[in-house]
Amino acid sequence: MRTRSRGRTLTGTTTRIALGLALLAVPATAVATTAIPDAPHRPAAAHHAPHPVRAATDLDDPAKKEIAMQLVSSAENSSLDWKAQYAYIEDIGDGRGYTGGIIGFTSGTHDMLELVELYTRRKPDNVLATYLPALREVDGGDSHDGLDPGYPEAWKKAARDPAFRKAQNDERDRLYFNPAVAQGKADGIGALGQFAYYDALVVHGGGDDRTGFPAIRKRALAKAEPPSRGGDEKTYLNAFLDARVWAMQQEEAHSDTSRIDTAQRVFLKNGNLALHTPLDWKVYGDSYHID
Repeated sequence: MRTRSRGRTLTGTTTRIALGLALLAVPATAVATTAIPDAPHRPAAAHHAPHPVRAATDLDDPAKKEIAMQLVSSAENSSLDWKAQYAYIEDIGDGRGYTGGIIGFTSGTHDMLELVELYTRRKPDNVLATYLPALREVDGGDSHDGLDPGYPEAWKKAARDPAFRKAQNDERDRLYFNPAVAQGKADGIGALGQFAYYDALVVHGGGDDRTGFPAIRKRALAKAEPPSRGGDEKTYLNAFLDARVWAMQQEEAHSDTSRIDTAQRVFLKNGNLALHTPLDWKVYGDSYHID
């Protein structure tokens, strides 16, 4: 099941400015703790000693980022194999035109246009370049004018090109992943919270409408303080997820909130603020596991 908020209609420049102004400069820190060994004269009791706590790392750690990609793919593609989605494209009837690629770029919410523009700057003779005028015309709506019938097949062909796959990765990071991690670090939240921000940005975008990521975060801040302001991380993340569910419920396409209720909320309830594996969750009734 794929969904996308209409809030992703601002230009990339406007979105980056809006998010940039929101970023604070307070980094999150993580401290590893270890068990204190028994004194030499005491009997050994290794089986009673606490296990060392794994050091917390931010979501931009390569292993954590891979987890984030799989978590989003479970909701966007009903699969953990996010790398199989470069060639994905279809109109899912949500009013956003074509949806395609690893995080669901859409022809109606500007990010697909920016992606193809980037690809064309890097490789002017690519198979999607001729569709740029049509993409500019349909941006902001659900029309296929100028795109049918050849655009989906051209997209799939482009997905075999490493340059197009890299462009998808780069735009995902520029528009969604990097801003989410930066804001999460500024708010003093760990990998789970940073992922909650990332997933919200993927679905709702960084626009200034009432269900965009900035509005969701503002709604959460009205209920709880983040750790960067002295608040409790778990309390704040519960407030953020509450605000996220509210935003999703404002649109029929997001009526199923299981990507929050039986995934992110489960990790939070278990106190897994560092998003350590193993992870077990459900989305749309399907079960997933990462070792």
